[in-house]
Amino acid sequence: VPARAPPRLLTPCLLPWNGGFAIATASNAAGLRLASPRDGWVQLSPPELEEHFPEGIELLMLERSNSSPEQRFGPGWFWPALQRYRGMLLQVLLASFVVQLFSLANPLLIQVIIDKVISQRSLDTLQVLGFALVVVTLMEGLIGSMRTFLFTDTTNRIDLRLGAEVIDHLLRLPLGYFDRRPVGELGTRIAELEKIRNFLTGQALLTVLDAVFSVIYILVMLLYSWLLTLIALAVLPIQIALTLLGSPLIRRQIRSTAEENARTQSHLVEVLTGIQTVKAQNVEMVSRWKWQEYYSKYIARSFEKAITGTALNETSQVLQKLSQLMVLWVGASLVLKGELTLGQLIAFRIISGFVTQPLLRLSSIWQNIQELRVSFERLADVVDTPEESNQADQAKIPLPPLVGLVDFQAVSFRFSPATPEVLKNINLTIQPGTFVGIVGQSGSGKSTLMKLLPRLYSPSSGQILIDQYDIDKVELYSLRRQIGIVPQEPLLFSGSISTNIALTNPEATSEAIVSAARAAEAHDFIMALPDGYSSMLGERGASLSGGQRQRLAIARTLLGNPKLLVMDEATSALDYDTERRVCDNLRERMAGCTTFFITHRLNTIRRADLIVVMHQGAIVETGSHAELISLQGRYYAQSRQQESA
Repeated sequence: VPARAPPRLLTPCLLPWNGGFAIATASNAAGLRLASPRDGWVQLSPPELEEHFPEGIELLMLERSNSSPEQRFGPGWFWPALQRYRGMLLQVLLASFVVQLFSLANPLLIQVIIDKVISQRSLDTLQVLGFALVVVTLMEGLIGSMRTFLFTDTTNRIDLRLGAEVIDHLLRLPLGYFDRRPVGELGTRIAELEKIRNFLTGQALLTVLDAVFSVIYILVMLLYSWLLTLIALAVLPIQIALTLLGSPLIRRQIRSTAEENARTQSHLVEVLTGIQTVKAQNVEMVSRWKWQEYYSKYIARSFEKAITGTALNETSQVLQKLSQLMVLWVGASLVLKGELTLGQLIAFRIISGFVTQPLLRLSSIWQNIQELRVSFERLADVVDTPEESNQADQAKIPLPPLVGLVDFQAVSFRFSPATPEVLKNINLTIQPGTFVGIVGQSGSGKSTLMKLLPRLYSPSSGQILIDQYDIDKVELYSLRRQIGIVPQEPLLFSGSISTNIALTNPEATSEAIVSAARAAEAHDFIMALPDGYSSMLGERGASLSGGQRQRLAIARTLLGNPKLLVMDEATSALDYDTERRVCDNLRERMAGCTTFFITHRLNTIRRADLIVVMHQGAIVETGSHAELISLQGRYYAQSRQQESA
């Protein structure tokens, strides 16, 4: 596209920018607006476009996908919570107004003391006014404390409500969202809630409120002297100009600092999560230096941000002091000329401080606001991503109790439009109560196929029917609550063994928990522990072996009495005898339940009703053990290979 014709660009589109890429979000006769990961928002005029792209602009057109953000995270997102507590917020505003009135009474009483009491040497009047000053000061402090209490209590309630809503939304996002983002980065995005909370519950917002009430003080100042009022407020336009000019730089530095912090925390979480691998591979020093590299970049960005913030704050302080000096200088001249009394000058000086101090403090608060904008941007990535079960999904029909008929019809799947197909034209019908063994080389698509059943992923094409219901047209959680999945690497939580087994069924009796543990061949090793079922586990069950964790996960799933069971290499860490006993127990306990058993050990599934062989995302063989051996295909070759080994 010619660079001299930006209005002809269809946005959004991706284009090269400063050694990387940027997204053009808007184009018109005034130029092009870019969103760059490194530079933030950039506005380019037509001449600047021709300078950057003398041979024209190569771009990639972008289309909105189903996973594109809904862009609902903005000021309106906070409105329901504010409405809920509008009564308490109105009390805060009323208390702020009363505090300002008491603050105004203080300089007026001082003016009377200087101009009237001292000149007339009236000791009785001084006692009365002095007592009034004490009362005003105490009332101002009391009501100010009440305002702070009300404000903090209200904002904490709002913070709790909004925080719970964000976490609830995060947990309802589709699995693909988490696949594309490191855990550490997600942690830093959620941590942006803390910055928003600090702004809401700190003094920053109270300063904004005080600045709004400055209108009252300005009116009083004008009654004293329009000249002094202009002098006192003259620095404000300069301060506003400096703040606005520095805002883009501050915003870029804050965004860059947040990104480096996310990268640092993401690496740290990866190292700590995989600490066993780090130690086993003897890469402690490699991990340490990599973390230090990330952290040094974060420190450098933080230092740049601190320098910019300090420069703006010091400039604000200098302007404030100059304003005070000019008011005293000109005011003293007016007193000497008899145009103003000494009491009026001192009162004006105090009142002008009530105006200029909160307004000038806005320069430092402006930096907090820029940080808040970046926090909103980062948090919007979470909040604006559609949930996997939205209102439209909840309006779908609930899935009745499952019988177990599963039908894959021409199902294909890819993780994103730019990646190759992981599953290719899968056609498979499973009768109710069938024990299905699924085998194949690593990367053949076995686990991905099973993740389609509970709609952890959605097929790119084709459909999946369970009991003749298209799973895409039934309510999501009515489907998932009837499917039990045991992954190869199960997650156990800190707590007792019984609590972990009863995770999906907290009301389960001790007898039911023990029964599920026996079926999973976990009862014996549990009873060998000092506290039996009350034994406490560390994070992720670190105190147990891989096989013990797998058996607890199997017990947890069995306790939920699923109508359809998926075992995704859930016995890979067990020895052959234990695995065989677990499979026999499953057949007995889950009789009549459709079971999918993914494994690499062919001996485990010899007695399966149906064996499915997968290769490169496609089903290449199906049948019983005897039928597949007679075919002398992939299953036969793999079986002979394992027997010879």
